[in-house]
Amino acid sequence: MSASTLRHAGYVLRGNPVTALAAAGALALLLVAVFADWLAPHDPVASNVANALRPPSAAHWAGTDQLGRDILSRLIHAARIDLAIAFAAVSLSFLLGAVVGAVCGYLGGMTDRVVGRVVDVLMAFPLFVLAMALVAALGNHVQNIVIATAFINLPFYIRFARAEVNVRRNLGWVEAARASGEPHLSLVLRFLLPNVLPAMAVQISLNLGWAILNAAGLSFIGLGITPPTPEWGIMVAEGARFITAGHWWLVAFPGLALMLSVLCFNLLGDGLRDILDPRMRT
Repeated sequence: MSASTLRHAGYVLRGNPVTALAAAGALALLLVAVFADWLAPHDPVASNVANALRPPSAAHWAGTDQLGRDILSRLIHAARIDLAIAFAAVSLSFLLGAVVGAVCGYLGGMTDRVVGRVVDVLMAFPLFVLAMALVAALGNHVQNIVIATAFINLPFYIRFARAEVNVRRNLGWVEAARASGEPHLSLVLRFLLPNVLPAMAVQISLNLGWAILNAAGLSFIGLGITPPTPEWGIMVAEGARFITAGHWWLVAFPGLALMLSVLCFNLLGDGLRDILDPRMRT
């Protein structure tokens, strides 16, 4: 990243404290995920029935669960797997969807119409139900959860890139590149896609939050990560049985982690658009 881009990013963040707070929260989540092994005070899967269902205290800041496992340690390690699934799924769907959508928007004609109808059919399904069906068919392994999450996000990027490229494909600078002998694929990848990226930044950030919720939702209904692996959706599902007994911390802390992570990525979208859009650098 160039020095001018960094200066512009600092200017945007200083002028928008909400975006700066969201960026700080997202960065903190990433650091927690990367350094989970060093930050977790206890083994996240070690059971100690004698300490089961203890409320938050100095020894266990977020309390313990029904097996005596430290909830804070499980929350920290769960951030790693949830963020890894979200980033892998969104990266896969963005790369594939942006290229397919840009090519369709540039070519137009029958290719554009066929892909557009396929995307419309996919988006007609309830996307979480479609993810459930894919994971149930493929098996609830991490790679299959990534594939299912990427698949349900794919239509958003295809439609977005297709629409944006379709608007730009006949502009003067595109015609000039085409007249100079630039190959069609190179024109799409080198000229059109970079101009579409700032507009897609908001969608990328939103999809990260949705991907985290999707992974947690699959785990909550038993189609995601399998216990005893720490994951926010599993923790909410396991703790839900104990709410009526007054053990609120079993659901409150993983639910709060989910809410804050999704909120950070949602709020970060507008800031990313302003940072990446060259028209804002005045």
